[in-house]
Amino acid sequence: MDTRNKLLTVEQAVDLARRFRGGGKRLRVVAGYFDPLLAPHARRLAQLREGAAALAVIVARPPDPILPARARAELVAGLAAADYVVLPGDEPVETILSKLDGVEVLRQESADLEITQRLLDDVHGRQA
Repeated sequence: MDTRNKLLTVEQAVDLARRFRGGGKRLRVVAGYFDPLLAPHARRLAQLREGAAALAVIVARPPDPILPARARAELVAGLAAADYVVLPGDEPVETILSKLDGVEVLRQESADLEITQRLLDDVHGRQA
């Protein structure tokens, strides 16, 4: 499967949420930075995918990004756990989430910052 087919605009994500809701299926939405995408992210997304009809991942803009949003979205799309990946563009995640009625939302930005900080601490520790 070409993972680029998993990438959605905000408008496509809103339509997707509407279709899932209308079909009585459970769409779970996870928002995070994934900057960079690491093994703990992949494990967490696999856990969060369990019990949902599909998992949509919003790739949010971190405070000081390492990788461009498109690159992070393509990496997340490569994971089997991610059924859809939403590129927010310039819209804040809160605005996007307010448009996605009837979905379960999990915010992971704080956890992502901690994962990235641990990585940076490890790299800096090895350089010292």
